[in-house]
Amino acid sequence: MNGRSTDLPQIEAVCSAVAASAPLADMMICLPATLIERATKIAAGRIGIGGEDCHAEISGPFTGDISAEMLKDAGACAVIVGHSERRQNHGETDAIVFAKAKAAHRAKLLAIICIGETTSQRGDGKALSVCGEQIERSVPEDATSSSVVIGYEPLWAIGTGHMPTSDEITEMHAHIRGCLVARLGGQGGKVRILYGGSVKPSNARDILMLPEVGGALVGGASLKATDLEAIFRAVPAKA
Repeated sequence: MNGRSTDLPQIEAVCSAVAASAPLADMMICLPATLIERATKIAAGRIGIGGEDCHAEISGPFTGDISAEMLKDAGACAVIVGHSERRQNHGETDAIVFAKAKAAHRAKLLAIICIGETTSQRGDGKALSVCGEQIERSVPEDATSSSVVIGYEPLWAIGTGHMPTSDEITEMHAHIRGCLVARLGGQGGKVRILYGGSVKPSNARDILMLPEVGGALVGGASLKATDLEAIFRAVPAKA
């Protein structure tokens, strides 16, 4: 819940930085719905613009909610579903996330499906099983690499200053890959897996070098164009 019209010049700053660099990565900024149409005009195709959430239904008596079709109409090309804050603060279940991911596909939006374990689940040795269950229950069975991206959020690392080790990130991303292949077959081997736990300019390159890390889901560091540009510049030229 950040961003007003006075922040829109930062979109231009990010777009300019991306346009001036070799295309080592795709860049997307997911914004509050109030800014999507204006941000899309500013971006002019240089980066993607997405939404932060959507309702599962096309329309109806759901005052205050925004459908995937509304986001598409405003110019969005993607939407985040199942973000940890939605799961925690709004009680969103895997079934709700599944329905929202289906809605995104219906509206021809890329669904960025977030999964991740809590501190207690990690401590109890359940991190892998929890994330595996979330994939099975949140990812549509007909998802493809062009319709879905997975964002792994270790909840215990977000805003706490505690980072998973390289081995922990590698283990989890390899597990997620295996779960995706088991659920989606060949397409599961192509779905992007983003790491999203306190990514910042100082650690981005090391994280992005790890196996099966196909990008970053950036939180607080995305609020400043300079930080987001620095993360973009940290993208390694790996196969």
